[in-house]
Amino acid sequence: MLGCLTLFVAPSSSSSPFLSFNFNRLSHFRPSISLPSTTDLLRTTSRRLISATKKRSVSTMANEEENVKQKLSKLFEVALKVTVPSVVDVEPLVAACTGKFGDYQCNNAMGLWSKIKGKETEFKGPPAVGQAIMRNLPQSDIIESCSVAGPGFVNVKLSRNWMAQSIQRMLIDGIDAWAPRLPVRRAVVDFSSPNIAKEMHVGHLRSTIIGDTIARMLEFSRVEVLRRNHVGDWGTQFGMLIEFLFEKFSNWEDANEAAIGDLQEFYKESKKRFDSDPDFKERAQKAVVRLQGGEQKYRKAWTQICEISRNEFNRVYQRLGVQLEEKGESFYNPYIPAVLEELTSKNLVEDSQGARVIFLEGFNIPLIVVKSDGGYNYASTDLAAIWYRLNEEKAEWMIYVTDVGQQQHFDMVFKAAKRAGWLSTDDNAYPKASHVGFGLVLGDDKKRFRTRSSEVVRLADLLDEAKSRCKTTLIERGKGDEWTEEELEQTAEAIGYGAVKYADLKSNRLTNYTFSFDQMLNDKGNTAVYLQYAHARICSIIRKSGKDIEELKSMGAIVLDHADERALGLHLLQFSEVVEEACTNLLPNVLCEYLYNLSEFFTTFYSNCQVVGSAEETSRLLLCEATATVMRKCFYLLGIIPVYKI
Repeated sequence: MLGCLTLFVAPSSSSSPFLSFNFNRLSHFRPSISLPSTTDLLRTTSRRLISATKKRSVSTMANEEENVKQKLSKLFEVALKVTVPSVVDVEPLVAACTGKFGDYQCNNAMGLWSKIKGKETEFKGPPAVGQAIMRNLPQSDIIESCSVAGPGFVNVKLSRNWMAQSIQRMLIDGIDAWAPRLPVRRAVVDFSSPNIAKEMHVGHLRSTIIGDTIARMLEFSRVEVLRRNHVGDWGTQFGMLIEFLFEKFSNWEDANEAAIGDLQEFYKESKKRFDSDPDFKERAQKAVVRLQGGEQKYRKAWTQICEISRNEFNRVYQRLGVQLEEKGESFYNPYIPAVLEELTSKNLVEDSQGARVIFLEGFNIPLIVVKSDGGYNYASTDLAAIWYRLNEEKAEWMIYVTDVGQQQHFDMVFKAAKRAGWLSTDDNAYPKASHVGFGLVLGDDKKRFRTRSSEVVRLADLLDEAKSRCKTTLIERGKGDEWTEEELEQTAEAIGYGAVKYADLKSNRLTNYTFSFDQMLNDKGNTAVYLQYAHARICSIIRKSGKDIEELKSMGAIVLDHADERALGLHLLQFSEVVEEACTNLLPNVLCEYLYNLSEFFTTFYSNCQVVGSAEETSRLLLCEATATVMRKCFYLLGIIPVYKI
């Protein structure tokens, strides 16, 4: 089940696949796997032909960067315009299908029929429309055959040769050649966001893991991602913490992390004093005013507490392999007055019962932006953050990863931003903001996951437990005698942390999920451990062949003659559109489902197609390598370190 760890960095191709051409088909300007030299080019073609090739290079490159669904959509777009020229702006409805008739399906016929029915038309129903769409498809080396089924569904079967060549190009160019292209250049992903002076607990697990995966998927899709940690570092609780720091340490300026100790306990003690001692409470309230007024002593104490908290957070982030840039509540505080002034000038802000609010259609309560005591709140901070991210950071898409309980808050903030003209009123246009809600982490009792003493589970303790269980299993399997202590530690971390992440990500984020170490560390079923095992097995097959896989990439060729070879190849080719779907809908579980299904397709292929020692060994080893390459990229996008040996 478990194996030793090797850190993997996916290779990036420094060469372009679009600089070489197969001269047997040069008139089509199609990329080839062969790499003729400049001398060969000059010998076999004229200057005019080379010039034409250079002119076409940009459009050819753009075409190669499209995924299968996008390529087919462009072909069907042409067919639809020819079939029904009177109907404009028809978007091709192309989707992968699992039926026996084809690999993809165009489902426009019924919709078109509803638009032309009763008008002068040559068609007598959806099937006839589907037949015409099929006849009008441009010739393409992508398509092997087409058929029409039912009420005009046009089924497409992809060309085996084209599929094989596409996979082989990926092996040469690198997996980044399959990165999807999204219609957005820069995005902010706001996630994790713990509160200063409170330890990260299991409630922060989902936001941190989901947010990191969304950021990774967007980054892979060539989007510049600003990873933002909107920590709770401002508010009334800091008066309580600062005053308690002064009281407990006479030389508070020298009180470091070691002296203060457990910051969570420090917070609890200060809260207990605040609730039970009226004099302390009054001093704490005055401390808030002094802090917000900028008094140096209070600012320094605040900075000290924040730094201790920040160090604790960073230790957890380091263990999870998560990178974030902190811009907490305090960062946006100076921008709030000007933002509220702008909203007021647009007649959005009104006075109500001593507070300043924004009334929004569709909501029974107003959005309070200034409290009755004159203080700011989450809404004022979040509106200032939106303004800053749009105007200073030039973000086009802002993604907020919090629990579903905050859905209404963000719905109201986003609607206020739309009324201000900051965000597009069209949810499919940019700039836009999206709330990525997620459900609760539950225990076996189906209640919030807590310790036996009803305490919230600390995230650091949870990770310790996952690692400890994995290490115990490895030792029980004899790895303690075979490996060094460092190898045991690294492997236990890779398996344990990966299992925790995958168990969270594989479910639809909107649902609650039950936390169970026994289930997530199982080596059977849809778990990270099973997938690690599957990846390690593929690596073992390649190693045992004794072949140089890099040499095979350049000298060999993939063939998809067997049905299970073809099924595996088709699933590999759908990787790009799956990542695109997961990004567009902000659903990491879509990628998890793809990864698990990929391992199942490979298992079927390997069971029915001998690899090492077969006549098709070279082709099948390349299919193994392609599968491992895609699996590793999936692992990376999910924040999981792959295991290479068992």
